Amino acid sequence: MNALARGFSSGSLPANPQLKQWLSFDREGLVTLKVGKVEIGQGITTALQQIAADELDLRIDQVHMASVSTDDSPDEGVTSGSYSVQHSGAAVRQACATLRALAVAAFCERFGEEAQSVRVQEGRVHSTASVHHSSYWELDMHPLLEQAVSADATPKQHAQLTLVGRSVPRTDLARKVFGQPAFIHDLVLPQMLHGRVVRVPNPAARLRSVDEESFRSAWPGVMLVRDGSFLAVLAEREETAVRAAARLAVLAQWELPASLPDAAALPGFLRQTPSEARTVAKLGPVHDALDGRAGARVFEAGYLRPFLAHASIGPSCALAHWTDDCLEVWTHSQGIFNVRAELAVFVQREFAGRALPRIVVHHAEGSGCYGHNPADDVAFDAVLLARAARGRPVRVLWTRADELGCGPFGPAHLVELRAVVSPAGALLALDQTIWSNGYTARPGRAAPGTLSFLAASALEDGFAAPVSLDPPASVGGGADRNAVPLYDIGRVNVTAHRLLEMPLRTSAIRALGGYTNIFALESFLDEIAADTGQDPIALRLNHLNDPRAHEVIRRAVGAAPWWSGEREEGVGHGFAYARYKNTGAWCAVALRIRAAETIQVLDVSAAVDVGLVVNPDGVRNQIEGGVVQSCSWTLKEAVRFSRTEVTTRSWGDYSILGFSDAPRVEVALVERPSEPSVGAGEAAQGPTAAAIGNAVAHALGVRIRELPITFERVLSALASD
Repeated sequence: MNALARGFSSGSLPANPQLKQWLSFDREGLVTLKVGKVEIGQGITTALQQIAADELDLRIDQVHMASVSTDDSPDEGVTSGSYSVQHSGAAVRQACATLRALAVAAFCERFGEEAQSVRVQEGRVHSTASVHHSSYWELDMHPLLEQAVSADATPKQHAQLTLVGRSVPRTDLARKVFGQPAFIHDLVLPQMLHGRVVRVPNPAARLRSVDEESFRSAWPGVMLVRDGSFLAVLAEREETAVRAAARLAVLAQWELPASLPDAAALPGFLRQTPSEARTVAKLGPVHDALDGRAGARVFEAGYLRPFLAHASIGPSCALAHWTDDCLEVWTHSQGIFNVRAELAVFVQREFAGRALPRIVVHHAEGSGCYGHNPADDVAFDAVLLARAARGRPVRVLWTRADELGCGPFGPAHLVELRAVVSPAGALLALDQTIWSNGYTARPGRAAPGTLSFLAASALEDGFAAPVSLDPPASVGGGADRNAVPLYDIGRVNVTAHRLLEMPLRTSAIRALGGYTNIFALESFLDEIAADTGQDPIALRLNHLNDPRAHEVIRRAVGAAPWWSGEREEGVGHGFAYARYKNTGAWCAVALRIRAAETIQVLDVSAAVDVGLVVNPDGVRNQIEGGVVQSCSWTLKEAVRFSRTEVTTRSWGDYSILGFSDAPRVEVALVERPSEPSVGAGEAAQGPTAAAIGNAVAHALGVRIRELPITFERVLSALASD
């Protein structure tokens, strides 16, 4: 499998074909479900329990979810791309259908019954034609688990399902709501040491010197750890580590090159940095004859997104324990198998010529976010400090400043569009050009000789830091995600430029390039509609022949009572549509904003089609969460930096949407139980951004093409207009 496609491709079953990799019966009355997809707040644990319980005829509380670990979980790659229900859910459904069929066959063989007379309820198997009864646990299913998942096993039809399609309460929330230990931050290991790393927010920075003698005299009970430019402390107590690290930072001298781009000239940086051009799509006529059609008009516009931080509410945390024969790591990474693979590269170098320790990586939930946040980086920090801890486990927690300033960012992203429109308003041609750093530098995907962990390049004998790549278009792409329009357009050319230099670390952020590309195209369509006197929704419908697209558009607008209401001063509405990755969920967003001292999104009406809905509340929550996150990105968020360092170091520097700014969100689900499930998690971000931009233009008559859409930019546009 292409390393860049791990977690995106539907390889869950081919890579893990045996039943025992998915299921076990070690506890009476319970079936243990083992998966490789991890809970990161999206509710996947509950959805997979629903699928398994339905196929096995169990109550949901009879399905026990095993902790995800590289030791005993199927390797399903990375939890990303909104693929968990689509891929892992399909694998779980097939594995459970296989096991149920084997259990029924075993019951029939033992008691001489006919399969059509056998029923299963809450794991108990009985015959309607006799008094014979048994259960999964009494039938001794362990030998059957050695078999492969059967492609011939028939999962239940939708009419037979009792849990899938219902809003089952999230099974992971109670302990979080009631303050019980739930996150990796709560994990305590015996004799644990506490570590803090001292670093500066520039990937090219190098440690020039540190006054170690002064530090050791002031902190005799604290271990100073230095390897090249990797600088850290280890202490018995966390508060001691915090204070010691703060003192060590004062005693360290760094070389800070002016290697970061000019923040005031991002378009120039993106266009002028050496890049690799790639033709994403070339559809329709290869020449420009359409451009010369009598009366045709040409439209051009550019759209820019800044660098974005993940801005996890809980800073990244990890634990590691390194003994002679085992390296054990606890992390909230979305790709624990990838982390293990990259740790193996480091360990092989460290143990050259010696017996290698076994590497085990466990997932523990973080209070973070989606995308390549610093979870992987802090795991490697913990490994480096555990190496120095002489057999004691180590816990490392990043600071808020490092979380915002040193983790991988979502790349700055520039889109330039050119369209040719007929006198009747038809889209004859569209050219799209993209400039961006790559959208993935996750562990396990880098070229040989490189390691993706932040500290790997800081070591004395350091590894090269990889330049971010893009996932292939076959699994949704990266910078080019959603760049190819699904509208009926005569000619389409899409070119993407991936930057070959990376002065700021970039990697996966939720929705990847789909957020900016949808923002650009859907804003551009509204601009064309306004200039040609067309209704913006009619323009879209006239260029769409997909009935599922028409339905979500109709549902989103139809559920917005304010859409056709009287105009209010400073109030406007906007609309946008996309099918995420062109293969995932269909999503349309209509929203209303008020522009006063700030721009506030008041109401959002979203409609989504994800095929078979496993958990309606789960889908609504994902769409609502995507809407709110997009409001924050679109109206507030931007990483700030000088030529020598990232200056975004606190919540005061990096504004996010507050509770008082959150809009009212209504989500309509288009139920299609006969269609396969597709992911909902990232479908709303792009349409919400474009709908906000379109609503601002509707309210104020000015178009803002550079994100975030701040009131300062609006005032500047009004003044220049």
